[in-house]
Amino acid sequence: MTTAESASESSQAGKFDLGALLAERGAERYELHNRYLNPQLPRMLHTIGFDKVYERAEGAHFWDDEGNDHLDMLAGFGVMGLGRHHPVVRKALHDVLDLSLADLTRFDCQPLPGLLAERLLAHSPHLDRVFFGNSGTEAVEGALKFARYVTGRPRVLYCEHAFHGLTTGALSVNGESGFRDGFAPLLPDTAVPLGDLDALERELRKGDVAALIVEPIQGKGVHEAPPGYLRAAQQLLHRHKALLIADEVQTGLGRTGDFYAYQHEEGVEPDLVCVAKALSGGYVPVGATLGKDWIFKKVFSSMDRVLVHSASFGSNAQAMAAGLAVLSVMEDEQIVAHVRAVGDLLRTRLAALTDRYELLADVRGRGLMIGIEFGRPRSLKLRSRWAMLQAARKGLFAQMVVVPLLQRHRILTQVSGDHLEVIKLIPPLIIDEGDVDRFVDAFTAVMDDAHEGGLIWEFGRTLVKQVVANR
Repeated sequence: MTTAESASESSQAGKFDLGALLAERGAERYELHNRYLNPQLPRMLHTIGFDKVYERAEGAHFWDDEGNDHLDMLAGFGVMGLGRHHPVVRKALHDVLDLSLADLTRFDCQPLPGLLAERLLAHSPHLDRVFFGNSGTEAVEGALKFARYVTGRPRVLYCEHAFHGLTTGALSVNGESGFRDGFAPLLPDTAVPLGDLDALERELRKGDVAALIVEPIQGKGVHEAPPGYLRAAQQLLHRHKALLIADEVQTGLGRTGDFYAYQHEEGVEPDLVCVAKALSGGYVPVGATLGKDWIFKKVFSSMDRVLVHSASFGSNAQAMAAGLAVLSVMEDEQIVAHVRAVGDLLRTRLAALTDRYELLADVRGRGLMIGIEFGRPRSLKLRSRWAMLQAARKGLFAQMVVVPLLQRHRILTQVSGDHLEVIKLIPPLIIDEGDVDRFVDAFTAVMDDAHEGGLIWEFGRTLVKQVVANR
């Protein structure tokens, strides 16, 4: 770079100072969201006391404006698989910016997409090609399009309570009416119960089914496909000339203790696989639709069809660099084995509490995707309080647990879905035994309070009043 070019770049950079902007306007964050974005988000955060001001983050932790450390058991809904600001991913992004690549020319073949596809397919030995988009829902959209095109059939089956995204095509295979209401007409797709092979076969006999799309472990409620279901479903689908689509957007890239969740069941080889979230490294949105060679060759069958499916920002250099760095870290730091060990430890310690707490009904999941379900207690005093919450709105008790975990113990978690008494744990894949100890100790303290009739029930009454007022 010449002296003149350097001076010009410095002059241009001086016109915009991000740090100064945040210092000047950062305190307006909730007001800005309320005025210009979704107004219900700040309202909800204020209501439940989640209106924190977080200043910085690293790994599985972040710090608020008072310097308090918080443990992240949510990972940005699974995006922060390697935690926040992993140094290898940060360096890769600095490197790709410093290289000033000729990115997204549209009329060349840059090396980074091919290199990332090669590395991703190395973990997917029965698959052959990749389409890169920008998100999980976009990866699902691509899989739905490909399946319908190559089979010549209009209908896709999905499982009840599934979540595959919120764009129109993905919404058509979303198993929750709360997301679908008011957005009809959608695609002519049909729900079947997870694990019900008879229901699947009844639909396949109609001859118009292109595919079944399934999460090997459903994010909503953390429900795993029954043993043998995926393999048997695959056989049924292929017998009826239909495809199996595995949605690994949340479960993939080590989350469940294997690279993909479908790999827990021998002999399962989906025709199409959707990944996203953790592949981004938490920085640059990226989604990928992986598939068999014949599917891609049929979709992109001639030069006339070269852009029949494309994405404006798909395969951009920053996203590809982040993805390559993530896969490198996963291999170098043996993330999958770490998840299996730490996940087993966390799940075992939580499961041991089911005999101690009558409000704790079940602990389930794989790896670091764990569902904690609450249920109707035995004792009369607790039953009356439980009934009060259930009459107002199902899911309030789980919310009562989530709030003190954050407010008293500075641990961020989430309720697994609307009207569910389930907390879902999907922490960064790098949490350690100390983080497990911290969570289990905090959860035990909250459950002790719930069973002793402490402050948690005061908050419960507040929630009930708010629910009644909003009806």
